[in-house]
Amino acid sequence: MRPVAVFTGLAGMAVVAGLLISAEARLRSGTGGEDMITAEAPATDTAAQTAPGAAGPSTPISDADAEIIARGAQPAAPSPAPAERVAATPADPPPPSETPGVQTAEPAAKKPIELARPVAENAGVLSFGERRLQLAGIVPTPADRICGPAGQQWPCGMLAKTALRQLLRNRNLTCDLDMAEWTVTAACRLGTQDLGTWLAENGWAEAEAGSPLGAAADKAKQAQKGIYGGDPRRK
Repeated sequence: MRPVAVFTGLAGMAVVAGLLISAEARLRSGTGGEDMITAEAPATDTAAQTAPGAAGPSTPISDADAEIIARGAQPAAPSPAPAERVAATPADPPPPSETPGVQTAEPAAKKPIELARPVAENAGVLSFGERRLQLAGIVPTPADRICGPAGQQWPCGMLAKTALRQLLRNRNLTCDLDMAEWTVTAACRLGTQDLGTWLAENGWAEAEAGSPLGAAADKAKQAQKGIYGGDPRRK
């Protein structure tokens, strides 16, 4: 019985020792946790104390500064879309001026002018000193023109010139001319007789194309007058 008692006592002591060791381990672990919490708490307090000091005392803000800060905080307005380019349309030409004073200059009107001592150079061309004038509406008959068939030819141009000279006999004529200067062609009258008409009707000159004297010249041709007929000297 004695050895058993000794073994039981030793086992009891071992159990007590194990409990003591376990309790001590728990106590140590609890103390470390508290130390860590205690160590962190001062650090937090120190940071809390340091932050107000770093920030310093607050400074009041004026209304102008507050407005500038508010504008800076606002989002930037979107930039407007670029305007589409529109092709330039050429301006309409200005209407022609309707000012009464601005008008196209018209040719000077012809006025009847009396010309003295005309000379017939041929049947259609007159000379007044150094100036020459062609009768309107006819084709002048050259003074050297020859008419008639072979064997019966005659100087019709010379006779036409002579006939016009006999009509004029150095009498004054009235011719329609520009006031500023002479024209190349003009209508001339001996009294009331138009010289161009007289030459066309008597067959001493041909009418111009489109001339109002064409009908008179055709009648003279049909009647074989003047240059359209035979030599009047043989009649």
